Amino acid sequence: MAELSNPIGLAPDQSGEADSTVSSASNRSLRLAEKEKKKSEADPFGLAVKYLSRVEAGTVVRGNDELERSLVVVETVALSNGLHPDVIRMLLDMALSLNAGTANCTRVLKFLIPATVVPQEAIVRGVSWLCVGKMPMNAQVFFVRWVLTVFDLIDCKDHLRSIYGFIFSFVTEENLCPFICHLLYLLTMREHVHPYRVRKLLDIQAKMGRQPFLTQLLALYKVFRPDLVTVSVPSRVRTGFKNYNAPWKVSLSAVQRKNKGAVLDEQSLSLDVKEKPLSRKRKLHHLEIPPLSSVFDSNSKGKVFGLQELRSFKQLLENIDNIELPAQMGSLLGSALSLHYLDCVQDESAFLRLNFWLGHSLQEEFLLCPVDGSSDNTSEACRFLSTILSSQQFLQESFSSTESFLYKFLSVWDGCLLRPQILDLLSDIPLMPSFYMRKLLFEPLKQLYFTSTVFFKCSVIECLNNMLVKWLTWHSVSVVKGGLDISLNSNSTMAMSLSGFMDSVMELVRFVGLLASEGLRLENCHVLLLNQTLAFYETVCDMFLKFSLPLIIMLPAGVFYPALFATESVSVDRLGYIMYRYRKNLTLAKRQEKQREQTFHISRNTYKEFNRNLQAMVNSMWNSSWCLPGSDLEIDKDLIALSKVAEPWCRFDLIHHPALFSYAIEFHQKAISLVTSSSYSPPSLVFAQGYNELLLDTQLDVTSQYHVEDHLTMLSLTLQAVHLLSFCCENTLDERMLHFALQTSLSVLTRESHRPLHIVGTRT
Repeated sequence: MAELSNPIGLAPDQSGEADSTVSSASNRSLRLAEKEKKKSEADPFGLAVKYLSRVEAGTVVRGNDELERSLVVVETVALSNGLHPDVIRMLLDMALSLNAGTANCTRVLKFLIPATVVPQEAIVRGVSWLCVGKMPMNAQVFFVRWVLTVFDLIDCKDHLRSIYGFIFSFVTEENLCPFICHLLYLLTMREHVHPYRVRKLLDIQAKMGRQPFLTQLLALYKVFRPDLVTVSVPSRVRTGFKNYNAPWKVSLSAVQRKNKGAVLDEQSLSLDVKEKPLSRKRKLHHLEIPPLSSVFDSNSKGKVFGLQELRSFKQLLENIDNIELPAQMGSLLGSALSLHYLDCVQDESAFLRLNFWLGHSLQEEFLLCPVDGSSDNTSEACRFLSTILSSQQFLQESFSSTESFLYKFLSVWDGCLLRPQILDLLSDIPLMPSFYMRKLLFEPLKQLYFTSTVFFKCSVIECLNNMLVKWLTWHSVSVVKGGLDISLNSNSTMAMSLSGFMDSVMELVRFVGLLASEGLRLENCHVLLLNQTLAFYETVCDMFLKFSLPLIIMLPAGVFYPALFATESVSVDRLGYIMYRYRKNLTLAKRQEKQREQTFHISRNTYKEFNRNLQAMVNSMWNSSWCLPGSDLEIDKDLIALSKVAEPWCRFDLIHHPALFSYAIEFHQKAISLVTSSSYSPPSLVFAQGYNELLLDTQLDVTSQYHVEDHLTMLSLTLQAVHLLSFCCENTLDERMLHFALQTSLSVLTRESHRPLHIVGTRT
C-alpha cells in the first residue's frame, strides 16, 4: 500500500520543495505585475502611447473609454511639452490610417506639436496615405496645413524632394491646390521644373483663373527655367500663400520657448529666436527672425554645406559652390556671412523666397494688425525694421517686398509710428517712372507733410535728399560702366532709359521744391527747415558735375529768397555756395554744348533763372537796391514809406544784412578800440588800395570781360574777411593783419559795387 500511495517514488520532503518553488515564482510574478502597475500609474503618458501604438484597423471607437483616456493624456503632454519624433511618427501613422476613426484623425493632427524636430519619414508616410485615398478631403487639407506649419522643423527634406512628383499630382484637387502649391514652392529646385508640370499648371490656371498661389509657383518655375515658362508673370506678385498655422501657433510657440535652449540654440549661427511674452494684444506675430536651419540632412552623403555651419569668411569662400540655402529665407537677415553669400551668388530664387517671407511678415504685422503703440511691441517692430535696413544697406539695394509694403503703409501711416525706420526705408526705394512716383509716393507724403510738425517736415526733406543721392549714385555707376539704360535693381529686369531717369529726378526735385516753399511759408521760414532744404539743393546744384547727369534745375523763389534774407549767417553762406556750384555746372554744360554737336542742351530758361537770382543777390548785398522796379522784389514806395525804416534800400547789404549785422557791429567795436589803444598808425588809404587792387587782379583774373565767378569769389572773400576779423580780435593776432583785412574788405565793397556784370548765358 505504501508503494501504491507513492507510485513515482518521490520522497515527502521533495514534494514540499516543489510546492515552495511554485509559490515563490507566483509571488515574484505578482510583485512584477504590481510594480508594472505602479510604474504605469506613475507614467500615464507612456501607457497611453503604448496603447495608441497598438490600435489597429477595426478598433471600436465609440464608447472606448481607454482610447479616449489615452488621447487626453497624450494631448495634454503635447500641448505643454511637445512630442518626441518617434511619438509623432506613430501618432501620424495612426491618424492618417484612420485606425482610430475619421473624427480622431483631425483631433490628433491638432495636438501634433513637435518638441524638437519632425522626422521626414513620418511626412513621407503621410503622403503615402494621401495616395491611398481613404481620408476625407477635410482631413487631407488639415494634414497638408500641418506639414506647412512644421516645415521648418523637418529634420531633412531630401526624401520629400524625391517624391516631388507624387506631391505634384495633387494640384488637380481643387481643395488641395492652394496648399499643395505652397508646399511645392518650398520644395522646388531646378531639377523639378519640367515642361509637363508647367503645362499642367497652365491648364489649371486656365480653368481656375489667375490665382495667386498658381502665379507664385509659376514665377518660381520661371526663375529656374525661363525657357519653359513663356507666359508673362508679374514682376511683383502680391502675397500668393496665406498663413494657415492658427490651430498650432500658440502651442508651437510655447513649446519652442521651452525647448529653445536645447534645440534652437544649437541650430542658430548668429541669430536667436527672441522670447515673446505669453499674452499678445495682436493676433498675429511674425516679427521673429527665424534661426538658420538646413534643408538637408547633415549626415547625408552629398557634398553640401549648411549656412548654419559657417564660422568665417574663408570658410564661405571654400564652400561657396556647395552651400545650400536655409529652410526659411528670413533667417538670412542680420547674418553677415549669409548676406555675403546671397550677394555673391545672386540667386534669383533666393531673392524670390526672401521677398515672399518678408512681404508676408510686413503685411500681417503692420497692415492687417498694426502695432498698437505699446513699448514692447514698438521696440520689437523697431528691431525688426532695423534688421531689414541693415541688410539692405549691406546689399546696397532694397527688397521689392519692402517697397510694396511701404506704398501700402504710407496710406495708413500717422507719421509718428517708427518714423526713423520708415523714412530710412523710404530713402532706399529705387527709381521708378514719374507717374508711379506721384501716385504711390508723393500723394501720401504730401498729406502727411502739410499736417505735421516742422520736425517731421525736416525729416521728410532729409529722406528725399538721401533718396536723390542714391539715385544719382546709381546713375553715375551706370555711366562709368558705359551703359545708357539704368538697371534699377540687380534682381529685377526692369530698366529705365536716360530720359526716363531724368524725368523721374526732375519730378522728385520739383516735388521737394513744392514741399519746401509751402513748408517755409507755413512755418515762418523756420531755420531748421530752411537749412535742411538748402542741404537738398546742395545735392541738386552739383548733379551734372559730380554725378554726370545732364540736368540742372534751379531752386525755386520760395527757397531762394528766404535764404537770401535769412536772419542767420549759415543760410546766407550756404546759399552763396549753392549759387557758386550752379555757376560751375552751367559753365561746364555750356562749354560742352559748344564742343559737341549732338548732345544735351540746358534750357535757356535755366540760364535766365540763374541770372535773375544772381542779380537779386548782387543788387541787395552790393548795390543796396534790393527792391528795384521790374524785379521779383518790387515793392510799392508808399508801402515802404509806411514802415518808417531809414534808408530801406540798404537794409540787406553786407553791412546791414540781418545775418551779418552782428559781425559788422562786433568788428566795428573791436577795430575802433584797437586803433585808439594802439600807437600803430595804419598805412595810407592810397597804399592800401593799390596793394589790394594788385591782390584782386592776381586772384580774381580781372579782364575786360567780367565773369560771375568774380562776384561770387568777391562775396566769399568779403565774408571770409568779416569772419577773419572776428577771429583776429578773439585770438589777439598781429594788429597789422587786422588793419590789412579791414582795408581789404572796404576796398572790395567800394570797388565791386560799381562793377558791371557779365553773367552766364546773357549780358546785362
